[in-house]
Amino acid sequence: MRRDRGAQPERTRLAWRRTTLTFAAVVLLAARALVGSDGVPARRAVSLALLALTWSCFLAVAHRRIAALARDRSPGAAPGPVFAAAAAVGLAAVLLALAA
Repeated sequence: MRRDRGAQPERTRLAWRRTTLTFAAVVLLAARALVGSDGVPARRAVSLALLALTWSCFLAVAHRRIAALARDRSPGAAPGPVFAAAAAVGLAAVLLALAA
Protein backbone atom coordinates (compact mmCIF):
# COMPACT_ATOMS: atom_id res chain seq x y z
CA MET A 1 0.00 0.00 0.00
CA ARG A 2 1.39 3.36 -0.99
CA ARG A 3 1.37 6.09 1.63
CA ASP A 4 0.74 9.78 1.02
CA ARG A 5 3.82 11.53 2.40
CA GLY A 6 2.10 14.90 2.52
CA ALA A 7 -0.80 13.91 4.76
CA GLN A 8 1.06 13.19 7.99
CA PRO A 9 2.86 16.56 8.24
CA GLU A 10 -0.44 18.27 7.43
CA ARG A 11 -2.19 16.40 10.26
CA THR A 12 0.65 17.28 12.62
CA ARG A 13 0.45 20.95 11.65
CA LEU A 14 -3.29 20.96 12.25
CA ALA A 15 -2.78 19.25 15.61
CA TRP A 16 -0.33 21.96 16.66
CA ARG A 17 -2.88 24.61 15.68
CA ARG A 18 -5.65 22.89 17.65
CA THR A 19 -3.36 22.57 20.66
CA THR A 20 -2.44 26.25 20.44
CA LEU A 21 -6.10 27.24 20.29
CA THR A 22 -6.93 25.01 23.26
CA PHE A 23 -4.02 26.43 25.24
CA ALA A 24 -5.25 29.96 24.48
CA ALA A 25 -8.73 29.06 25.74
CA VAL A 26 -7.29 27.60 28.95
CA VAL A 27 -5.16 30.71 29.48
CA LEU A 28 -8.21 32.95 29.01
CA LEU A 29 -10.23 30.90 31.49
CA ALA A 30 -7.38 31.00 34.00
CA ALA A 31 -7.02 34.76 33.54
CA ARG A 32 -10.74 35.18 34.08
CA ALA A 33 -10.53 33.16 37.29
CA LEU A 34 -7.56 35.21 38.49
CA VAL A 35 -9.29 38.52 37.80
CA GLY A 36 -12.43 37.42 39.61
CA SER A 37 -10.66 35.95 42.64
CA ASP A 38 -10.05 37.68 45.91
CA GLY A 39 -6.47 37.94 46.92
CA VAL A 40 -3.45 40.13 46.93
CA PRO A 41 -3.64 42.38 43.85
CA ALA A 42 0.13 42.28 43.31
CA ARG A 43 0.13 38.48 43.39
CA ARG A 44 -2.71 38.36 40.85
CA ALA A 45 -0.88 40.80 38.60
CA VAL A 46 2.28 38.69 38.73
CA SER A 47 0.26 35.54 38.05
CA LEU A 48 -1.43 37.17 35.06
CA ALA A 49 1.92 38.34 33.70
CA LEU A 50 3.43 34.87 34.09
CA LEU A 51 0.36 33.34 32.48
CA ALA A 52 0.71 35.68 29.49
CA LEU A 53 4.43 34.89 29.27
CA THR A 54 3.73 31.16 29.38
CA TRP A 55 1.17 31.45 26.60
CA SER A 56 3.46 33.53 24.41
CA CYS A 57 6.29 31.01 24.89
CA PHE A 58 4.00 28.16 23.87
CA LEU A 59 2.81 30.20 20.89
CA ALA A 60 6.42 30.72 19.81
CA VAL A 61 7.19 26.99 20.16
CA ALA A 62 4.09 26.01 18.19
CA HIS A 63 4.76 28.57 15.46
CA ARG A 64 8.33 27.35 15.14
CA ARG A 65 7.17 23.75 14.77
CA ILE A 66 4.47 24.65 12.23
CA ALA A 67 7.02 26.60 10.20
CA ALA A 68 9.47 23.69 10.35
CA LEU A 69 6.77 21.33 9.09
CA ALA A 70 6.08 23.68 6.19
CA ARG A 71 9.78 23.87 5.26
CA ASP A 72 10.75 20.23 5.58
CA ARG A 73 8.15 17.86 4.20
CA SER A 74 10.29 14.73 4.41
CA PRO A 75 8.68 11.94 6.48
CA GLY A 76 11.76 11.32 8.64
CA ALA A 77 12.24 14.91 9.79
CA ALA A 78 13.12 15.01 13.47
CA PRO A 79 11.35 17.70 15.52
CA GLY A 80 14.48 18.41 17.56
CA PRO A 81 14.09 20.13 20.93
CA VAL A 82 10.62 21.47 20.08
CA PHE A 83 8.79 18.77 22.02
CA ALA A 84 10.96 19.34 25.09
CA ALA A 85 10.24 23.08 24.90
CA ALA A 86 6.50 22.46 24.53
CA ALA A 87 6.55 20.10 27.51
CA ALA A 88 8.48 22.63 29.59
CA VAL A 89 5.98 25.37 28.78
CA GLY A 90 3.07 23.07 29.60
CA LEU A 91 4.68 22.11 32.90
CA ALA A 92 5.26 25.79 33.71
CA ALA A 93 1.56 26.45 33.09
CA VAL A 94 0.57 23.64 35.45
CA LEU A 95 2.95 24.87 38.15
CA LEU A 96 1.66 28.40 37.73
CA ALA A 97 -1.91 27.21 38.11
CA LEU A 98 -1.01 25.29 41.26
CA ALA A 99 0.81 28.29 42.72
CA ALA A 100 -2.02 30.75 42.07
